[in-house]
Amino acid sequence: MAVEYDAIIIGAGHNGLVNAAYLARAGKRVLILERRPIVGGAAVTEEIYPGFKYSVCSYVVSLLRPEIIRELDLARYGLEILPLDGTFTPMLDGHYLMRWSDHAQTRREIARHSIADAEAYEEFGKLMYHMALLVKPLLSMAPPSPTSLNPGDLIQFARLAKQLRDHGGKNLYDLTKLMTVSSADFLDAWFETEVLKATLAASGIIGTFLGPRSPGTAYVMLHHYMGEIDGVFRSWGFVRGGMGTLTQAIARAAQGFGAEVRTEAEVDQVIAKNGPATGVALSSGEEIQGRVVVSGVDPKRTFLKLVDPSRLDPEFLDQVRKYKMRGSSGKVNLALSELPNFTCLPGDGPHLRGAISISPSLDYLERAYDDAKYGDFSRRPYLDILIPSTIDPSLAPPGKHVMSIFVQYAPYHLKQGTWKDRREEFGDGVIDTLAEYAPNLKSAILHRQVLTPWDLEQEFGLTEGNIFHGELSLDQIFFSRPIPGWARYRTPIKNLYLCGSGTHPGGGVMGAPGRLAALEILNDWKRGKIR
Repeated sequence: MAVEYDAIIIGAGHNGLVNAAYLARAGKRVLILERRPIVGGAAVTEEIYPGFKYSVCSYVVSLLRPEIIRELDLARYGLEILPLDGTFTPMLDGHYLMRWSDHAQTRREIARHSIADAEAYEEFGKLMYHMALLVKPLLSMAPPSPTSLNPGDLIQFARLAKQLRDHGGKNLYDLTKLMTVSSADFLDAWFETEVLKATLAASGIIGTFLGPRSPGTAYVMLHHYMGEIDGVFRSWGFVRGGMGTLTQAIARAAQGFGAEVRTEAEVDQVIAKNGPATGVALSSGEEIQGRVVVSGVDPKRTFLKLVDPSRLDPEFLDQVRKYKMRGSSGKVNLALSELPNFTCLPGDGPHLRGAISISPSLDYLERAYDDAKYGDFSRRPYLDILIPSTIDPSLAPPGKHVMSIFVQYAPYHLKQGTWKDRREEFGDGVIDTLAEYAPNLKSAILHRQVLTPWDLEQEFGLTEGNIFHGELSLDQIFFSRPIPGWARYRTPIKNLYLCGSGTHPGGGVMGAPGRLAALEILNDWKRGKIR
């Protein structure tokens, strides 16, 4: 007799694993199905080159919700987050900017460039802290519907309005401005130093097909600003053992609660023949029954590939097709025989133990975006770099290092050629750009792995290579994510739910979509909506 599960989770990315853990903790019989041979989705550690362990896609952690760490007791399962020292921005003219994790130390560093900016940075930090406090409650709530007269939705809106009102009128005005302007315009009002503005603005373009002067990027900057480690805002860290250690810890927590995990089990279709979802069919032909099916993959992949389109309203399908998934990022991972030697700040030092940002000016970032706008990858891209082996030596042999390079921009749709044919050209451009700042880089490379948006789609199932499962634009956040009217993790097909980054509150290694979806599913169970 076929086994029936209470819940089948499609995809063992971090959100799928979090969702499974919460459902299993509530006593549900849960099965997680993963297409790849390892769990973790885009948050994995793999030994691509002997002796060197790469965090292949995701490479830093900060947005992971503290309640998830606490409620799933992830420290017990091996999660240890090592804080990063700061952000080093080298410049070709021999200067550099260093933003330390210590606020006072950063002020002194900024004062080398501008006394006025050092003073403004104090007030800017306070503003962003208050903005993060304003938005933080949204990360722990399922978005209410603005058109609903349901008492629960009305109560949520009332609570949200009170929280916003309690922070004062000026903060509400500042938040409105932050939600609508570009990161460049927002920062121009605060600072005069180009390298400072560019380094701050860079977090507003990560994962978006927008430039620093595009409206809406200031909100993306705030989204990344809400990172939190041990209660400290704007803290970023690296997981000891690589990002795969994080997802392995969540998987072990889920298994500890009784969840089952199957790898190399690709879901071909959600079974929903006569109404509600009743299970899934694997590409092998096997069918598995479940009372609930939860998709951790992005909305387009879910509704356009896993679900029979005849089961969906044409208007809904049209909205899904219009959902913006424009991939804009790539990744290069390196095995190095020695540390990079930056001309502006030679030798080893604490500047190599945090993030390294190639973002010398706003014009530099905008020109990188210009290349992408016209269908090509950036000739001189924005690079966000980490050398994790400087803080976790277990990732590389003694004296050697691994380097993680996030690359922006790399549009999924190229005007000329294909990503498969131009992958190495893209990688060469990244290395050439970084070598302008650290001339010894090329001779230190033992191995490189180049991931384009096409590779992210083919290998990790990210439609168009979009790392957030959909852009974080104003029309695709909160109660409009992913589709207006369907923002509470439910779908038009009864008993089929979403729990990936394409749902509220969005992308990054956050886990909030997985947790909130699980709470909504359990609430439906409690109310008798699932049988």
